[in-house]
Amino acid sequence: MKFRPLHDRVLLRRIEVSEKTDGGIIIPDTVKEKPMEGEIVAVGSGARDEAGKVVPLDVQAGDRVLFSKWSGTEVTIDGEELLVMKESDIMGVIEAA
Repeated sequence: MKFRPLHDRVLLRRIEVSEKTDGGIIIPDTVKEKPMEGEIVAVGSGARDEAGKVVPLDVQAGDRVLFSKWSGTEVTIDGEELLVMKESDIMGVIEAA
C-alpha cells in the first residue's frame, strides 16, 4: 500500500537504538524508551500561507531527524509501525559528519 501524507505532515520510521550501553550493560525492553530519532519515509506537498501559496517542507524522504518524545500518531502500514506528524514537531535534521 502506498501512503502520501497531506499538507505539512511527514511519515517516518523510528530508528532503533542499540540494546546495549557502551559499558556492555543490556537494557531490557521494559525500561527502554522509544527512540526519538527517525528516517523520513514520505512528505506532504507543504503548508499554505495566508495568500494560498504552497510553502514546501524543509525535510525530504531519506532525511534522519530528531523529534519530540510524544509527537506524532502511530500507524501500521503493511505490518510496519510508522509515525505521522507535522513538520513543526521535528526538532532538526541529523546530517552526516
